[in-house]
Amino acid sequence: MARTGRRPGNQDTRQAILTAAREAFAERGYDGASIRQIATSAGVDPALVHHYFGAKDKLFLATMDAPIDPGEIVPKVFEGDLDGVGERLVRTFLGVWDSPAGSSAAALFRSAMQHEWSARMLREFLVSQILRRVVAQLKLDPAEAPKRAALVASQMAGLVMVRYILKIEPMTTMSQDEIVYSVAPTIQRYLTEPLPALAPATAPASAPASPPASSRASKR
Repeated sequence: MARTGRRPGNQDTRQAILTAAREAFAERGYDGASIRQIATSAGVDPALVHHYFGAKDKLFLATMDAPIDPGEIVPKVFEGDLDGVGERLVRTFLGVWDSPAGSSAAALFRSAMQHEWSARMLREFLVSQILRRVVAQLKLDPAEAPKRAALVASQMAGLVMVRYILKIEPMTTMSQDEIVYSVAPTIQRYLTEPLPALAPATAPASAPASPPASSRASKR
């Protein structure tokens, strides 16, 4: 007999899981959401979630309608020596954006600029699916990893905005090689070279104290 309170396995079930997953990931983030919680919200058995989508990262990609699977692409960036990881990362990044998948990726970025929900989902996608994999591959110092990842994200997001969203010339018509050779050294520095240490902030010089009233009076 079918379990009461559970949806049968059909297209409606799949859509119910996606709806529940979108809400869970947006509200609790990738790490905070669980397959069991999502299944409960969708009214299905957790086994059905795994049946339709597999692991949690695959479910998350489905909720994003992501044009790529970072789990397949990011490891290829690290197949060579670390000295060239910046170049390979930028070249792979451009390869995705200049491919048919770039149109879907651009739609995600445009939506993120207009809707807070989309912005949260895109942020979770970049952090949990891309930057976290990069950090893991490089085995970065945990104390520095968030800063390095954020610096890389700032550079890559800026590249997306200028070349693919705002389409500012000459960035739009520059060749991939031109962009790689210009941007990759910065990415390489963010990932593998020592980060600059900020000098401690110096306290502003205090203003000279006003002389006591009795002293001012004696000078009159």
